[in-house]
Amino acid sequence: MNTTAMHKRVFVSGCYDMLHSGHVAFFKEASQYGDLYVGIGSDATIEQLKKRKTVYSERERLYMVKAIRYVTDAFINSGSGLMDFTETVERVKPDIFVVNSDGGSEEKRNFCRQHGIEYIELKRMPEAGLQARSTTDLRKVGSHLPYRIDLAGTWIDQPYVSCYGAGWAITISIEPTIDFMERAGMSTSTRNAARKIWPYELPAYNEEMLAKLLFCFENDPEREGHISGAQDAIGICMSGLCRHYYDNRYWPSRIETCHDEEILSWLESHLCLVPMFPRRPGTSVVEGKDITTEKVKALTMAAENCWNAILAKDLTAFAKAYHASFEAQIAMFPSMMAEGVQDYIDTWGHHSLAWKMTGAGGGGYLALVVDSVPEGAIPIKIRRYNN
Repeated sequence: MNTTAMHKRVFVSGCYDMLHSGHVAFFKEASQYGDLYVGIGSDATIEQLKKRKTVYSERERLYMVKAIRYVTDAFINSGSGLMDFTETVERVKPDIFVVNSDGGSEEKRNFCRQHGIEYIELKRMPEAGLQARSTTDLRKVGSHLPYRIDLAGTWIDQPYVSCYGAGWAITISIEPTIDFMERAGMSTSTRNAARKIWPYELPAYNEEMLAKLLFCFENDPEREGHISGAQDAIGICMSGLCRHYYDNRYWPSRIETCHDEEILSWLESHLCLVPMFPRRPGTSVVEGKDITTEKVKALTMAAENCWNAILAKDLTAFAKAYHASFEAQIAMFPSMMAEGVQDYIDTWGHHSLAWKMTGAGGGGYLALVVDSVPEGAIPIKIRRYNN
């Protein structure tokens, strides 16, 4: 390092969760410009921006970053949002602000210009002999299996419901953009069964055959008791927007899919999730069920209307049918409305056009139909067909 660089102060900022060799290589290169100071995103900021909790707390991340020999000192940023580091910059008074090429922005560049700070973008380069690393890629190593969201008509996949009247269930397969809660209506039990067959990702194979294999694997014929509905396996394995028709049997007689990019993008922009709480131990959502022909007809009609509204990209009709499907569900299974659920509906209802609980309810997530995704809600990413 030259003498001039030794007297300069260099600043970088980031999350540095799941610290890896790519972070260390970045710190090493940035430190070539002078004494390196690091701003670290707080737990609250990361949860706000990434819609997930950190793997390591801010105190642990601060400890690890400070232990790296290329780092002169590190601080937890006290601000919020993408520019959470501004107060840390005032404290450090750096000469140079360094970012990775994929972490740069015009907003950061303008900030540096206004404060007389040199702005440098570095290409993401691994240390010689090491593999390139990113936190996003590391998160995929655990499992990239999708989750499912049920949009309308679900419960009809159980023969004790469809015996009162046949109809469609509508599901979407979504990318694991966050680690969704267990016991939260996202089909995590079926997903956990899938991980025993495919630990990391679904194979490139006929999706309906994958769904049938998963359904049969989860529902061991030697096991007594509840049989998981086929909509869970289908919702996980079949990409895009999917509907499946049930007529007093466990497996649907028909399956239809939509992979139109314009429709899937439209649906992503008008659907989001709000976390409530996991379904509590001992909760029985089927307790007190009241299934009648009239109520099942309301469920199946809502699903038919919901499908047509989505294909037409008619937001008003979609919200109406979506709400009708939820009302039909809780009319048959009132225990879905566990204690505390109504509080979340009261809080988020004014942000949305319609809402329902994911899966069998009793807690979990509220799935909202919205004009646009509100702050604090979780956007979804529908899995596209890529076989």
